[in-house]
Amino acid sequence: MFRNRGGGDDVPADVFIMREKLASIGDDFWIENGAGQKVYKVDGKAVRVRDTLVLEDMNRQEVATIKEKLVSVRDVMTIERGGQNLATIKKAMFTPLRERFTVERADGGSYDVQGKITDHHYTFERDGKQVAEVSKKWFRVRDSYGVQVSAGEDTALILAATVAIDQMTHDVG
Repeated sequence: MFRNRGGGDDVPADVFIMREKLASIGDDFWIENGAGQKVYKVDGKAVRVRDTLVLEDMNRQEVATIKEKLVSVRDVMTIERGGQNLATIKKAMFTPLRERFTVERADGGSYDVQGKITDHHYTFERDGKQVAEVSKKWFRVRDSYGVQVSAGEDTALILAATVAIDQMTHDVG
């Protein structure tokens, strides 16, 4: 399912293109597909009490809202859809070999996210099976990375979790 294109700019259509360090609160940016078409907008809401990012589809419909937890011992962000909690993202307390996050879904499932998070080279796994990959392997441009999601997965949730993890690991905003 996941194919290495040798680091070129031949980005598969099913890879979503993300830009590094553009997800500052108060800023907006677009997530494009492999053909370079805008498919989701990330709207940084600067007027809120806490950091909030809204993921919208091309019809300007909210598909996920990413919020920073106000008081937390460790980094925690939540993702909501339609005002309902969809998932909670938590950074692992101690990971000696790799950076790790857990995306606990409200439906009881979870994604284990691990790899070189700050280098944008990591995977989402559910029940030990890889369901999404975040990587720079499709790009020559330094500030771009891709997210490839398996068919049948909640693409908006995985993209929102990727944005949240980027917020939690990079000093932006």
